[in-house]
Amino acid sequence: QVQLVESGGGLVQPGGSLRLSCAASGFPFSFSMYAMGWYRQAPGKEREWVAGSSSGGSTYYADSVKGRFTIARDNDKNTVYLQMNRLKPEDSAVYYCNADLAYFDTRTGSARYWGQGTQVTVSV
Repeated sequence: QVQLVESGGGLVQPGGSLRLSCAASGFPFSFSMYAMGWYRQAPGKEREWVAGSSSGGSTYYADSVKGRFTIARDNDKNTVYLQMNRLKPEDSAVYYCNADLAYFDTRTGSARYWGQGTQVTVSV
């Protein structure tokens, strides 16, 4: 019933941009109450926290993406976005969104809800 559905992934050249979307539905509480986050995992690498958005609208970024990625949320659309600019090959990964009432859990990877992931490939 609870769903987080990512979209927007694909193949892009280095230096290009993609905007990922994560549409939430079926939450037991209002979407606006949830902290949202983005993680990514590349083959053979550890899962990496990318960005987060608190229920109050504060945003946070991993150093590796700071200045290039922007997390935003539209509570009216129950959607969180990840705008990715100036993409690098090392950004290639499966990107997952997550959600939890506690921001801490979205940050540490213990969020209650996770999306299915969307593949981002940055390559020539």
